[in-house]
Amino acid sequence: MSKVTVVGAGNVGATCANVLAFNEVADQVVILDVKEGVSEGKAMDMMQTAQLLGFDSTVVGCTNDYAQTADSDVVIITSGIPRKPGMTREELISVNAGIVKSVAENLLKYSPNAVIVVISNPMDTMTYLALKSLGVPKNRIIGMGGALDSSRFKYNLTEALGCNANDVEGMVIGGHGDTTMIPLARLATYKGIPVTNLLSAEKIEEVVKATMVGGATLTGLLGTSAWYAPGAAGALVAEAIIHDQKKMIPCSVALEGEYGQNDICIGVPVVLGKNGIEKIVELELNDAEKELFAKSADAVRATNDVLKEINVL
Repeated sequence: MSKVTVVGAGNVGATCANVLAFNEVADQVVILDVKEGVSEGKAMDMMQTAQLLGFDSTVVGCTNDYAQTADSDVVIITSGIPRKPGMTREELISVNAGIVKSVAENLLKYSPNAVIVVISNPMDTMTYLALKSLGVPKNRIIGMGGALDSSRFKYNLTEALGCNANDVEGMVIGGHGDTTMIPLARLATYKGIPVTNLLSAEKIEEVVKATMVGGATLTGLLGTSAWYAPGAAGALVAEAIIHDQKKMIPCSVALEGEYGQNDICIGVPVVLGKNGIEKIVELELNDAEKELFAKSADAVRATNDVLKEINVL
C-alpha cells in the first residue's frame, strides 16, 4: 500500500493532500497538524467528495499523532509560519527551522525510509537544514520550489503566446526567491519551437520578470501566500516518486560539484523516481546563466549562514 503524509493542514498542505487524493497518487494520504481538529475536519471534508469526484484514495487527519504516519513512502513538510510585519529574516528562519527539524525527526521515527519533500520557507535553507541535520541520504531530501517556479514560468509563457498551457515547456533553476530564481528563457519551447523564435526580447524579459515576482504578485492580490499551485507542485513531486515516473523536474537538491557548487541545496533539474533523486541533470549553461547561478548560490548560502548564527546547525 502506498502512503503519503502531508504535515501542515493549512492552505498549501490541504491543497496538496486534496490533489494527491483526487489523482489517486497514493492509497492513503495522512494529514497531520498541531491544531486540534483541523486536519481531521479537512480530511473528512475531502472524503465526502470521493463519491462526487470518483477517487478511491483514503484521506486521514490527525493531531500530532505521528504513529499514524508510519510507513509513509513520501512525507511532505508544509508546516511553518509566514513572515509577519516587523519580523526579521533571522526570526523567521529561527522559528521555521525549529518546526521543520522537529517535524522531520518525528516523521523519520515512523518512516525511516521515506523521501522528504520540503515546501516550508525559506525553502532552499529548510531543505539544507534537513540534509545536514537528519542523516538521510541526499537522494531522499528534496525541496519543491523549482517545480512551482517552473509552473509559473510556463503560465506566463502561455499567456504571452496565447497558446495551450500543455504545449509549453520551460524550467526555472536557482534559488526559490524573487531575486534568486533563473527562468531559462533560452531553453523554453512551444511544441519544440524555441520561444525566442516566437516572442520579442522585450516580451521574453516581461515573462522572466513576471515569473520572478510571481509569488509576491499573488500575495499582493490575495493578502496571503498562494496555495493552489504550491500544493499541486508538491503533489507532482510526490507522484513522480511514488509512481517511479522518471520525470525531470527542477527541485532544490544537494550539489556536490555539479554546476560548480558544493555544500548547498539549490534548484536544478533532476530525474525523480522511486529512490527520490535518481539523477542530477547538468545543463550546458551559457556564461550569463552561469553568472546568474553563481550569484543565486551566494544568496542562498547567505541565508543558510543564519542557521549557524542561531545555532541550529
